[in-house]
Amino acid sequence: MNHPPPHTLRTVTGELATGAVRGPVLPHEHLVLDLDRAGDGAAVLHPERHGTSVIGELNGLRERFGLSLVVELTCRGMGRDVRALARVSREAGVPVVAATGWYYEPFHTPDVESADVDRLTALLVREIEEGVGTTGVRPGVLGEIGSHGDVPTPSETKVLRAAGRAAIATGLSLATHAQLGRGGLAQLDLLTGEGLPAGRICVGHQDLLADPGVHRELAERGAYVAFDTVGKESYQSDATRLRLLSALVEAGHGDRALLSCDISRHGYLRGEGGQGYGHLFEEFLPAFRAAGADEDLIDLLTRRNPLRFLTGANVEEN
Repeated sequence: MNHPPPHTLRTVTGELATGAVRGPVLPHEHLVLDLDRAGDGAAVLHPERHGTSVIGELNGLRERFGLSLVVELTCRGMGRDVRALARVSREAGVPVVAATGWYYEPFHTPDVESADVDRLTALLVREIEEGVGTTGVRPGVLGEIGSHGDVPTPSETKVLRAAGRAAIATGLSLATHAQLGRGGLAQLDLLTGEGLPAGRICVGHQDLLADPGVHRELAERGAYVAFDTVGKESYQSDATRLRLLSALVEAGHGDRALLSCDISRHGYLRGEGGQGYGHLFEEFLPAFRAAGADEDLIDLLTRRNPLRFLTGANVEEN
C-alpha cells in the first residue's frame, strides 16, 4: 500500500509536512455537508449558498489566530464534496484534510446493507489510494465513523470494522462519531479488536458525555478523547466542557484531548448568528486560560495532539 510518508499529511490540495503546521488545528469540522432529513434545509452547509461565509470565517481565523489546518469529517452519505473542499481550502488559505467512511446508521448509503466487511474495506482502501470518484482527491483520514447508543448496531459494527481494517491497510487514522458521547468504549473495543492501535483512534463527542471516568479509561487505553462540540450550548454548556477537560488534564491525560467545534449546519455560522468556527479561539480557550491553562498546554491541545493523532508521530513544540 502507498502509505503517506512519516510526518506528512494528505490534504485536498496535496501533501503537507506536519512541520509546516505552526498554528492550531481544528480536528473535527464540516465545511460542506448535507444532513437534511426533515426537508427544511437546516442541517446543510451548501458550497454555493454558504461557501462565502465559510471561507470568510476560515480566512479570518488564519489571520487572527494562525489557523493552520482543518480536518473535515464529512464522509459518504453526508453530502461530501471534495471539489468544493479544495476550492474552500485554496480561497481561505487553510489546508483541509478530507475524510472517508460512513456516519451512523440513518445516513448509511445503500452499499453498506448489501456488502460484507471485506467488500466495504476494499471500497474504502480504493478510495483512499485512488481518490474520491474521478476527482483525484485522496482522503487523509477515516471519519466520522458513526454509531449511536451504548452498543453499535449490526450495520454500524460492520462499518466500524471495515473502517478499522482500511485504516490499518492505508496507514490513516480514524475518528468516530459517538452519538451524544455514548458508546465510545464499545467503538474502541471493536476497532482495537481489528488490530488498529488505540493511538490512531479518536473517539468523538465525549464532551457531550459528563462522565470523567469514561474519558480517563479511553485515554488510559491510548485513544484520543474528542471535546469536539465546543460552543454547542444547546447540547452541553461550555462550563461543563471546561470542567470535564480540566479533569482529564489533571488526571495526566492532556496529551489525549482534542478540541473542535463541529460546525454542522448553516445556523452555526457566525454570519447567521451562530458561534462559528472561531468560538474555540475567541471564547473557550480564553476561559481555559483564565482557569489556569498555560500556552504550552494550549499548543499541546490545539496543534501537537491533532498532528500526532493524524500521523502517529510525535510533533515538536513550537
